[in-house]
Amino acid sequence: MANRKLTVEVCNAKNLMPKDGQGTASAYVIVDFDGQRRRTKTIARDLNPQWDEKIEFLVHDAASMATEILELNVYNDNKKTGKRSTFLGKVKIAGNTFLQCGSEALVYYPLEKRSVFSQIKGEIGIKIWYVDEEPPAAPAAEEKKAEVAETPPAETEEKPPEEEKKEEEKPAEGEDKKEEKPPEDQKKEDPPVAAPATPPAEPAVKAAPPPVENTAIAQSPEPKHVEESIQLARKPSNMDHDVSLSNHHRGSNAFDLVDRMTFLYVRVVKAKRADMDSDESTVYYVKLAIGTHSITTKEQGAAKFWDQVFAFDKEGLNSTSLEVSVFNRKKKVTEDGKDEVSESCLGTVSFELLEVPKRVPPDSPLAPQWYTLEESPDNSPATDIMLAVWLGTQADETFQEAWQSDSGGLIPETRAKVYLSPKLWYLRLTVIQTQDLQLGSGPELRAKNPELFVKGQLGPQLFKTNRTTVGSSSTSSNPTWNEDLVFVAAEPFEPFLVITVEDASNCQTIGHAKVQVSSIEKRTDDRSTLGSRWFNLVGDENRPYAGRIHVGVCLEGGYHVVDEVAHVTSDVRPTAKQLSKPPIGLLEVGIRGATNLLPVKTKDGTRGTTDSYVVAKYGPKWVRTRTILDRFNPRWNEQYTWDVYDPCTVLTIGVFDNGRYKLGEGDNKPSKDIRLGKLRVRLSTLDTNRVYMGSYSLIVLLPNGAKKMGEIEIAVRFSCSSWISLIQAYSTPMLPRMHYVCPLGPIQQDMLRHNAMRIVTARLARSEPALGQEVVQFMLDSDTHTWSMRRSKSNWFRLVNGLSKAATLARWLDSICTWAHPPTTVLVHVLLLAVVVCPHLILPTICLYAFLIVAMRYRYRMQVPVTMDPRLSQVDSVGPDELDEEFDGFPSSRSPDQIRIRYDRLRALAGRAQTLLGDVAAQGERLEALCNWRDPRATGIFAVVCLLASLVFYIVPFKAFILGWGFFYMRHPRFRGDMPPLPINFFRRLPPLSDQIL
Repeated sequence: MANRKLTVEVCNAKNLMPKDGQGTASAYVIVDFDGQRRRTKTIARDLNPQWDEKIEFLVHDAASMATEILELNVYNDNKKTGKRSTFLGKVKIAGNTFLQCGSEALVYYPLEKRSVFSQIKGEIGIKIWYVDEEPPAAPAAEEKKAEVAETPPAETEEKPPEEEKKEEEKPAEGEDKKEEKPPEDQKKEDPPVAAPATPPAEPAVKAAPPPVENTAIAQSPEPKHVEESIQLARKPSNMDHDVSLSNHHRGSNAFDLVDRMTFLYVRVVKAKRADMDSDESTVYYVKLAIGTHSITTKEQGAAKFWDQVFAFDKEGLNSTSLEVSVFNRKKKVTEDGKDEVSESCLGTVSFELLEVPKRVPPDSPLAPQWYTLEESPDNSPATDIMLAVWLGTQADETFQEAWQSDSGGLIPETRAKVYLSPKLWYLRLTVIQTQDLQLGSGPELRAKNPELFVKGQLGPQLFKTNRTTVGSSSTSSNPTWNEDLVFVAAEPFEPFLVITVEDASNCQTIGHAKVQVSSIEKRTDDRSTLGSRWFNLVGDENRPYAGRIHVGVCLEGGYHVVDEVAHVTSDVRPTAKQLSKPPIGLLEVGIRGATNLLPVKTKDGTRGTTDSYVVAKYGPKWVRTRTILDRFNPRWNEQYTWDVYDPCTVLTIGVFDNGRYKLGEGDNKPSKDIRLGKLRVRLSTLDTNRVYMGSYSLIVLLPNGAKKMGEIEIAVRFSCSSWISLIQAYSTPMLPRMHYVCPLGPIQQDMLRHNAMRIVTARLARSEPALGQEVVQFMLDSDTHTWSMRRSKSNWFRLVNGLSKAATLARWLDSICTWAHPPTTVLVHVLLLAVVVCPHLILPTICLYAFLIVAMRYRYRMQVPVTMDPRLSQVDSVGPDELDEEFDGFPSSRSPDQIRIRYDRLRALAGRAQTLLGDVAAQGERLEALCNWRDPRATGIFAVVCLLASLVFYIVPFKAFILGWGFFYMRHPRFRGDMPPLPINFFRRLPPLSDQIL
């Protein structure tokens, strides 16, 4: 049997944290793998040490190497000063990322913290590879003996830290003591604390339920760090697995797509004491201490009732005991009038974490119990405290409202929240005519034949009608418009819709009328009659009556108010609730974590940090995970669900750095959240009842180019219980009926979409905690209408790629005509003769050939959901000047005034041309999507239709079909419907590549 050796080359480290008190560090590395430990030499007084040491490990079981973890701990050697070694950082690398000899490369891994309060920075460069060799039996035995002989020196070298374990058992007095844990102490104390929890480096084996654990998570590779050069291509993933819907019903397990994170929950209810000496100036509070972690409850008076829950991340704990102490603080006034504050401890109760019970929902909550405090002061009555301590997961119902150690405690801006977009309506104002207008008594006003227009205003939205000239005749003195002005109204509505009649020639307001929005009639289709009303116009103080205006006003509930770009829409339901159909499926998203995030800001002015959170948007529901503070490899492990009403929709996920939670720490103006990347998942490209799990690159476009900010690990499942409803959705129109019966113009719909975006952005920014304006705009792609040379290139190449298929066919026909390949030309001649002799075989042959092509491409279908495609987005070919133009504001600030006006006009026209190119390219991509299995259901429908059509065309005579189709195509308008036909609806639902463009 082949022996496998794993070689780890510890090359160097960069920017280590100085820990020797003199601004430097003497670093060495301890490497652990499969129960074996090795140590490098010590590089004295160097924050950028260079080791270049190769360390070999014997792999006992090559088949299980992928499940092993390689751990590197960096320490500062303080033996010369007689002190213990201090911790400089650690790195954990999964075994499934190891490469065979010859494929290794130098990879820099950021050093991770041991706990939340560690001060760690820097990165370490490592090369890892393995070699399989077939040694003889005798040398193999000698090698094993040598391996055993090598182990004791490593243990001997680590003996001094082990002897100092007695000092570590004392309570730590600060953060430095906690960080200075020796390696042997860590090896002995950490396993009992973190054993029930799921380590971040191996999210596979313990957390997920059996159906996903045995397949998806067991094969889940740990996302590996890449070098500074951007790898713009999406990481391939082999973590897709079929899961039966019967095993994963929506009520079976709320956290089956993520790892279970173990938290220590402490619920402090109240306390009681026998004495009654306390007065109003005495306050009581409880202090929880676990090693160097400590937190206090809110202060209470004599009632001593807190009822607070605290959740400690078990992986970050550095002690095996929990101490709960009750303190009181008394305030007295001395004889000289000064306030004297005295604080005393009333007692402590301790809990061993190994004896704490575990609780997993749907178990009932653990009942609080009374505990008598020990170590109370002498001659002091006994104090009892009611509390409950248990080990649970993030699925615990108290987790969301608990104090959380990994998200900064009870900071509102770091909590997980669910937001809902406001319910949007289209408000239609039909301006009919005006009568009895009081234009003034001066002769000059009447001689000028003033031009009038009507202006409607709803909040910040303002629209105007065309101008109408007022003449002297009775007909022209009462101007008529018959124009529709459409606004976007959001619940709760603005109080009034203001209608104003103005004179454009004199720039004067003739009068205005106010319509209460809450009293406006709502309609759901075009069949209901739009009621019209007369309103009196109110002028200035001297003219309380300035005429009257005839308008029709209604709230349109039959439309879907578009607040997203068309190619990434996530909801197509009409506004009116009664027109909505039942959901056809359930979308479940597990936000597992992120890896190798880059620092985007500095903390304490010394080191970089990232406080990351994730926002997911589908339909009107926005979810926001909790913010994990100061971690480059955060683990959220949060799962959310959405009802799916249409399969041809897109889920959008964005990662951001939280810059708002420090409001009040010296600066009352919060900074903006920084975007770290975004990805989209089109539901129609997912197989139903299947778990897609993998890591995807986070790429953000900056003024200096595209930059990879890290990777995000997610799990997605689209569950559907009724295939009939799902297939039927492909034959229905994409938008509600009103969009086809009373369509809105392209320019008008684009303006309404921007107004809806602004309303959604403003409403979510007023939530508590606020979802920042920059976050909402980034998720909604509010800047896609602006000119971008990069997007224009992308749309052009999409169009060229679609037309290249026709060019290929033309070249093939040309090769037939020129006899480039004589056997093919002879075969085409035989085929042409057969078609002429038997014309009824043309359509069956074409349909059968299409069916065979689609069936053959099934084996090459997409196995993982494609999110963002940097190559398609042309981020490699864009130049600095083009990026500067893309990030330039509108209007431009790079040129003089006159050139700026012309340039902005050109950009506006180019933006429309860019959209037109994208629409043309989308048609070709939809046509190609019929055969490439990107949407498996649509391609399957097309394949079945081709097969059935081949049989039908074989039975029905060709001449009869041509005659019937011609009659049907030229049928009378009376026999035509007002909705698009089924083939057009099916074609419009095919997925283009628009959702893959950055």
